[in-house]
Amino acid sequence: MTSRTSLTGLALLMLLLPLSASAEGLSEGIVGVVVDGNELRAEISLPGGIGADLTLAFEQVVGLTQANVGLNASLVSPLDTTLLARLTQAAVPAAFPLLIRIEPPADGGLSFSGPVTISLHTHNLPYLPGTLLRIYGATLGEPFEDITEYVGSGSYRCRGKKGSFSEFLILVDLRPLSLTIREKLERLDVTLEENEAIIDPAVYSQLTALASQIRAAYEGGNKSLAITRTNQFLAVVTNNSGSAIPNVWRSSRDLVNAAGLLRAAGETLRFSLGLKSNLGLL
Repeated sequence: MTSRTSLTGLALLMLLLPLSASAEGLSEGIVGVVVDGNELRAEISLPGGIGADLTLAFEQVVGLTQANVGLNASLVSPLDTTLLARLTQAAVPAAFPLLIRIEPPADGGLSFSGPVTISLHTHNLPYLPGTLLRIYGATLGEPFEDITEYVGSGSYRCRGKKGSFSEFLILVDLRPLSLTIREKLERLDVTLEENEAIIDPAVYSQLTALASQIRAAYEGGNKSLAITRTNQFLAVVTNNSGSAIPNVWRSSRDLVNAAGLLRAAGETLRFSLGLKSNLGLL
């Protein structure tokens, strides 16, 4: 039995843990919010002992207040068919059925440049080497996507980036890692294509060439080169943010934060490529 198969079995056991009687329904559950410079930190405490520490970190932000963020937390049912329809080969751990919604009010005046980093820390989930737990993000009502760029211990910590806001879950990723990477490669390509019209043509050409090189290196079995090309892709986006690539999101939702979207897609791809490299798999 491979280590990944064993860990998948452990992940499935987590899904069989009994749910508390109050594991459905909405609750704001925000017991403490602190704004410190470009960071917002919040403590989440929900019925059944479900809790987490949430940090939102911005590179540059204007109007960062609790009211302007529009933060809400609720418990969901891992068997909710509406929610399950938004998941692909992923499952809600019954030990942590926590949905975080960040939906800033349109007239709140919040704006930021680049990606926002979402970090979660919870004692409700254990960290095991090779864990299948990931942080996912979604636009309201849309499918959830793996945005993970880091997982670690203490008990479980994770971090991801987004170029916008909405809903977040920690999920058990049941996909083979190779499928995860293929989907993230596709997401990078689609994000580029969707934003071609607002990216400087010369920079767009450079980014599409690098995206092709990432895919070619990975499909050729050269994971180290794929990671190097991903780093180069991220550097080009960062160096051209705000000039050749729009990089601002604001609550009026009249701008597309292309740089934030591209960096988020590149960071989570790099995370999965790194896992593949460490496992020594093709």
